[in-house]
Amino acid sequence: MQPTPANPLFTRRSLLSAVAMGTITVVLGRSARAYDVVIDPSAPELGDTISVIVLPEIADTTTPPKVTVNDTTEYPAFPLGNNQFRALIPTSPLDPPGRMVIRVIGTETTRNLAVGLKNRHFPTQRITLAPNRRNLGTDHEFARVAAFKATVSPERLWQGAMVRPNQGRRSTGYGVRRYYNGVFAQDYYHRGIDFAAPTGSPVVAPAAGQIGLVGRVADGFELHGNTIGIDHGQGVLSIMIHLSRIDVNEGDRVRPGQVIGAVGNTGASTGPHLHWGLYVHGVAVDPALWGSRGFE
Repeated sequence: MQPTPANPLFTRRSLLSAVAMGTITVVLGRSARAYDVVIDPSAPELGDTISVIVLPEIADTTTPPKVTVNDTTEYPAFPLGNNQFRALIPTSPLDPPGRMVIRVIGTETTRNLAVGLKNRHFPTQRITLAPNRRNLGTDHEFARVAAFKATVSPERLWQGAMVRPNQGRRSTGYGVRRYYNGVFAQDYYHRGIDFAAPTGSPVVAPAAGQIGLVGRVADGFELHGNTIGIDHGQGVLSIMIHLSRIDVNEGDRVRPGQVIGAVGNTGASTGPHLHWGLYVHGVAVDPALWGSRGFE
């Protein structure tokens, strides 16, 4: 049965969704309900965070759908209010560009949506490391950072666009690929943005959150240097490294723009700068989109 506006089972919202997504929803009866889904950005590129907003047809449902990518990875959907849910899907320079299938599964008819992930050019650097700089990092440091990056807390603490964590110039952008001592690092990309600034210049929280990680050189953080990790909620995390000073403790709540530490040159650093990494479900994404528009 082809839906028409005269059909009482057909809604204007599902018509607009079908037109927008280039699909046709076939209504077989009152039990055939399909999620409306809004994907933003609609034409993502490597490094983008993809927002998947799901609008169930059943009013006042409390059951979040499952959101999967290419049937291999599932991402949690959290309530937004107004009977909507949202999942955030990270992408990175290590992902293959091309067709990706986002599947929304739950109490209503499954939606399968094909999205084209665009390629993106990332600069390449050649780095020469001295022998004593090649194997920095301790097991304690790696374990603490890995545990922090796996954090997915249910409450969303950020609001709107994130603020710049330091006013220094951007010295290294997101996604830069590298050769180390002439060998291409296959699994490496620069997982954040660097801000070159004098030692001691303030570092502020880019968004509201809770301090989930404090690591110091004295505690074995020889690669990251003095480190602060902020949990912004729902799998969104910031990590600030190479600091000279730390002004917060684990468990503290912070607000956007609050001073949390200072720029330094600790850890594997070639000069005073702040490295800001933004992680979504454990994947380092480009912070630029979060700084220019945010995700509401």
